[in-house]
Amino acid sequence: MSNQKIRQAEGLLMEVRDKSEGPVLPKKGQRNVLITSALPYVNNVPHLGNIIGSTLSADVFARYSRTLNVPTLYICGTDEYGTATETKALEEGVTPLELCTKFHLLHTEIYEWFEIGFDKWGRTSTHQHTEITQEIYKNLHTHGLFRLETSDQTYCEDDKLFLADRFVEGTCPNCGYDDARGDQCDKCSITFSSPTALLHPRCKRNKNHTVSVRPSTHACLRLDILQPRLEEWLRKAQAKGRWGNNPVITAEGQIVEPRMLGEGLRPSAVTRDLKWGVEVPKVGNKDEDEAMEGKVIYVWFDAPIGYPSITATYTDKWEEWWKNPDDVELYQFMGKDNVYFHTVLFPAMLLGDGDKWTMLHNISSTQYLNYEDTKFSKSRNVGVFGNNAQETGQPSSVWRYYLISQRPESQDSAFLWSNFISANNNELLANLGNFVNRVIKFVNAKYDSVVPGPEAFAGGEVNPDELSNKTDADFVRDVNSRLAEFASHMDETKLRSGLAIAMTISSRGNQYLQDSGLDNALLANEPERCAQVLLNAITLIYVLSVVFHPFMPTTSTDILRQLNAPARSLPSKFSIDILPGHVLGKAEHLFKRIDNVNGEQEKKWQKRFGGDAVVADKVTPPGPGGHPEGGAVPKVSDIPPVGDKKAAHAARMAQIAKDKKAAAKAAEANKSQEEKDLEAKVEAQGKRVAAVKKGTAEGNADEEMALAKTLKTELAELRKKLKEASLQ
Repeated sequence: MSNQKIRQAEGLLMEVRDKSEGPVLPKKGQRNVLITSALPYVNNVPHLGNIIGSTLSADVFARYSRTLNVPTLYICGTDEYGTATETKALEEGVTPLELCTKFHLLHTEIYEWFEIGFDKWGRTSTHQHTEITQEIYKNLHTHGLFRLETSDQTYCEDDKLFLADRFVEGTCPNCGYDDARGDQCDKCSITFSSPTALLHPRCKRNKNHTVSVRPSTHACLRLDILQPRLEEWLRKAQAKGRWGNNPVITAEGQIVEPRMLGEGLRPSAVTRDLKWGVEVPKVGNKDEDEAMEGKVIYVWFDAPIGYPSITATYTDKWEEWWKNPDDVELYQFMGKDNVYFHTVLFPAMLLGDGDKWTMLHNISSTQYLNYEDTKFSKSRNVGVFGNNAQETGQPSSVWRYYLISQRPESQDSAFLWSNFISANNNELLANLGNFVNRVIKFVNAKYDSVVPGPEAFAGGEVNPDELSNKTDADFVRDVNSRLAEFASHMDETKLRSGLAIAMTISSRGNQYLQDSGLDNALLANEPERCAQVLLNAITLIYVLSVVFHPFMPTTSTDILRQLNAPARSLPSKFSIDILPGHVLGKAEHLFKRIDNVNGEQEKKWQKRFGGDAVVADKVTPPGPGGHPEGGAVPKVSDIPPVGDKKAAHAARMAQIAKDKKAAAKAAEANKSQEEKDLEAKVEAQGKRVAAVKKGTAEGNADEEMALAKTLKTELAELRKKLKEASLQ
């Protein structure tokens, strides 16, 4: 445009790709970035913790990579196979595929509103996914990395089928809780390797059905054979990618995953007795093929393969991304529950496959985001879920900003409405919004929107040592220092601190205006100085447009519209790139104040999202590995009438308490001294972990947590041995 005067320089502008140009592909001989976020389980409506833990974080990093003009591909999609989908479809009276399609669309709408910019948003129920999954399975078999193991499984005599863990309920053998699930007890949190561990098992499909125990044969991946190669890769990848602490390996390269310590990894079953999933392929061995007939591949075997399979639906040249370790760096984002599967199981599968796969370069995991003083719960209507965030009337930019500012990178954090309102009013509006509006409004009013300064000025990088004005020199040095710090933190996926640094750059702009005394008097008495201050301020606004782009893309676009400038790449130094004579757009407010007089708005939102007495009490938390069943939307028929609820609930709770007390008493009487001693150690170590985290005791929190996990594993194994002995 004729009214634009932007400095011409190679790499100055951000490369904006038109989709009509075809798929993004890596460039040979240079850095290319491949990004994934943990595939959300399809029948779970994501809450804010799910969003910040994976999709939003990955989107921020993808946008940051693009500001560096690095070829970047961001892949995600719905994880659709497994027990939870089959269970939910049965409850809804639809096929699993119909259920998946319904919820896939719901996820799509949520992520679109949050401005999550996937290059490809797909799903795992595709023929590409089946083909790649089965190919990896067959390659592992060819390399002798499976063995068949037969074990007892729960079986429904009425439905004539084996029952996966989520189809079984019963009494917890540890605490006596009567509604324990087949894989975990919600009361004492103990996990079960098999639902056969439950006392008095019931079929979740129909509690009147008869449940028995029958042998079933499954293929087990030889993680024990793969462990030496896995450990070697893990330590090298951690060092090269500069991973932070996670549940598997520390930032110092020490492996702390309990399953890899002591006796080490064991063969892990990767097939299941289900209908909905990737069929176990034929391997050319009659006995093995007969044993695997009618079985599907375990969801945590096939789910990570969703990353390359979804890429395969994006481009036929998907292997240029996924089998190109020399040119491609893989960044993966997830909650901490998924770390094991992405640092142990999936890498072991790829190593065993034998092909030249693009392996994990950097893993970025988060702790838990809580809601106010409790946990998110869809069944109790507690917390903000992705599909109702927009009900607040606040734009997605504010949501993105606040969520990243609370990203639980090293410890759990909490969503608080008071902080949400403060972030909008006291940070976005008072800091960033004020700075941008003040400068552009001043140029609109006093210079007829034309950037002041000598017309012959060519712009470019500013050397603070050559500036005679100390205020300007200090300003440029500070901005340069903060830009370097920003890039360093973002490169290491420290997004929360990266955002905080971005806000300090804006704060430095406000301070600069104050130190320079920008007002009508400066314009009247020192017009040249006023022009220089505005030129520097406009330059900083151009910098802020790209610094905030990863976090708030719409806000970045709004700033660029007011600057009347194209999107720029991230600079490493303060450089004047919008030149004198350039015509700005009109000033607009970037943010609106949230009216919270006497805390009224805060109270309204707390009431709206704080729980609903009409909804059933029972809360089913997410299952292990991030495949939640409790996140699914409850059916209306599951909600009891208000008038009957109190009496029914009281009777139910009384019966539960009575049954729990009796079962707990019986279980306690049957415990061996060895089991009691180990329980005491687990309890004591749990208290020590809490004390170290609070700072009331000395020690390394990661090491103490690793010891706690080891003790829990030992306790679970002891109980398993005792149970097996009692059955002999």
